Amino acid sequence: MAEDMERLEEKIGYAFKDKSLLATALTHSSYSSEKRADGAACNERLEFLGDSVLGFTVAEYLYKRRPNMSEGQMTRVRAELVCEKTLLTAALEIGLGGHMILGRGEELTGGRERPSILADAMEALFAAVYLDGGSRAATRLIQRLIASRLDDAEKSSRDYKSELQEYAQGAGQTLIYKLVEESGPDHRKVFRVEAEIGGRGLAFGEGVTKKAAEKEAAKAAFEKLGSLIPG
Repeated sequence: MAEDMERLEEKIGYAFKDKSLLATALTHSSYSSEKRADGAACNERLEFLGDSVLGFTVAEYLYKRRPNMSEGQMTRVRAELVCEKTLLTAALEIGLGGHMILGRGEELTGGRERPSILADAMEALFAAVYLDGGSRAATRLIQRLIASRLDDAEKSSRDYKSELQEYAQGAGQTLIYKLVEESGPDHRKVFRVEAEIGGRGLAFGEGVTKKAAEKEAAKAAFEKLGSLIPG
């Protein structure tokens, strides 16, 4: 256990003074429920704190790095940076799933790869660093793993669905998203949809939710239409 935590500390570039904070951040509620008699804690309270630490740190980063960005733009970009998808990407980057402490049932059903578990643990880890090393240590880690994805978040936060809808309405046609395929295990479903305007298929998109797939399809359709769409 100690060696495993040390490997994670090396990955994140931070050594905990209070190792119990790190252990708690890695402990899923499924484990603590099974070991309740032993007084095992889980990471839910840390996750709650980490959500606020992450949100504030990203907001401050945007405020300083993008002085000309409007409030609405900052809101959309922040949402993209703190969403489950970004947290999951960061968690996979440091191999967080391999360090998680899970209950037997969750272990057997793919818990180490479950996006919600990894995203929540990522927030808990930020909170643990904040409590152990202060705001400066937490900010450094969040900037490296999350805020450094700012450019990608700006692109992803663009509302392609609304822009494509405006184009379709301007052309007097109807925009629909048609589900064409659903694959993968229940805990990691992948949806594939096609964006159609006026009954003509334009582009496909995939995502772990139908909404995410529609967004990708809208983006692909938007890029395909290119100069036909103003702005």
